[in-house]
Amino acid sequence: MRDAVGSFVGWPSDLIFPDAETPTRPTHKVGKGISRRIESVASQKEVPGRKLKSAAKDIPTTSGTKSQIMMRLEKMVDESDIMHGAIRSIDFDEGVFGAAHFKIIAKEDMQQLFEHDELGIAVIHTYIWYMYVTLMRGTELCNRFNFIAASRNNATLITKNPTSVKNDLVDRFMAAGDNTTPSLYFLPFNSGNGGHWVLVAMDLSRLIVYYLDSLSGDWSKYPSMKKTVDAAIIKFRSKKNYRNRKDITWVRVQCPQQNNSVDCGFFVLRFMRDIIALNRIDIPKMYFEEYKSYSRAHLDEIKDELCQFIVDQRII
Repeated sequence: MRDAVGSFVGWPSDLIFPDAETPTRPTHKVGKGISRRIESVASQKEVPGRKLKSAAKDIPTTSGTKSQIMMRLEKMVDESDIMHGAIRSIDFDEGVFGAAHFKIIAKEDMQQLFEHDELGIAVIHTYIWYMYVTLMRGTELCNRFNFIAASRNNATLITKNPTSVKNDLVDRFMAAGDNTTPSLYFLPFNSGNGGHWVLVAMDLSRLIVYYLDSLSGDWSKYPSMKKTVDAAIIKFRSKKNYRNRKDITWVRVQCPQQNNSVDCGFFVLRFMRDIIALNRIDIPKMYFEEYKSYSRAHLDEIKDELCQFIVDQRII
């Protein structure tokens, strides 16, 4: 027996019984959410209404392997009509993006999670919904952090109609109140046609825009994006009759860098998660100085949180 300690023993699949009935009907309204706790990679400071701890204590996982919750969700998807072309429509709380918003989830979106592939807008938005429901809703964080829909603000849309994108940004700013106190607007920005993801975080009260890119370079790679964001901020302040005390300052944050070609979406989600967990509006240039990169375990934590949320919200 002593020689067998630490070895792996397979278990027959016909002796595995799920602990809960697999839901077959999707829901289109957000429920109470899940009582989850998270850990910031940079701090153990308490978020109002939530204490931070490692999600790994809630969801057993090993870096590079699929966790129990992911395998459970993957089984649910395999047994659902999604595998045969069906889709699910998710209605987001108005508070998530400042207006009514919905998104379609299909098989391809779920495979991005299961296969650790490049992320699309549906997965990005669903994780944002998770953060809003589990970390922010009902707390002061709703007044400190806001989200902008990536589906309405990306390089492809700016190329087609920059004025429309600018006006959408202004409408989002207007929906959140007077913006005279420091707060951040998170814009997960895509370079277009399923390209690279970066995070743009705007502090309208201090006219500061933080740029977080998991690849080298800065906002000069996307001049039309910077021009549109600047124009939207100026137009918003004009509509509110706020004086432009100074020029808009762009700051490139020295954030963790990816070491492959697929992780940019996961990094952007982790950036937002950690900034909210720290509950700080100002983002120093060396905000993430503890980490030159995120480990696979950090990214797996994102996937496990989202898988648990999808199961608990009965989306599949």
